[in-house]
Amino acid sequence: MHFFALGFWHRARAFAPGTFGSLVGLAFALALAPLGLWWNVLAIVLAVAAGVWICGESARRLGVHDHPAIVWDEVAGMMITMLAAPDAWWGAPLAFVLFRVFDIAKPWPIREVRSRNDRRAGIMLDDVLAGIFAALVLLVVGYAT
Repeated sequence: MHFFALGFWHRARAFAPGTFGSLVGLAFALALAPLGLWWNVLAIVLAVAAGVWICGESARRLGVHDHPAIVWDEVAGMMITMLAAPDAWWGAPLAFVLFRVFDIAKPWPIREVRSRNDRRAGIMLDDVLAGIFAALVLLVVGYAT
């Protein structure tokens, strides 16, 4: 369970763990992209559903709610963002930057959702919302270009 929660590393990354988790999510999304939209959506639904338990149980065992080393939520959020990434050389880098901005800044209502949900769901939901917000920005950018 920690294997997944900690982003496939055997120990916590001390420097920028959320960024490393987001890179894992980016790699997953790029690997799954050739399978098409529905397989990607299925993978995201499974990642989020499993992530509620994985992140919650890992936090319980570590004794810290949303420990910085728990990055499965970033993996799932980044995968959500990549659903809307434009098919251009700049699409994935822009998706990555936007997701990190929303994940770190946690604008309303992301911050509110995180603080109002239980330990398990709250860990995942803020990153799911960050992924959705970043995807919405990407859709606008894609439409405008």
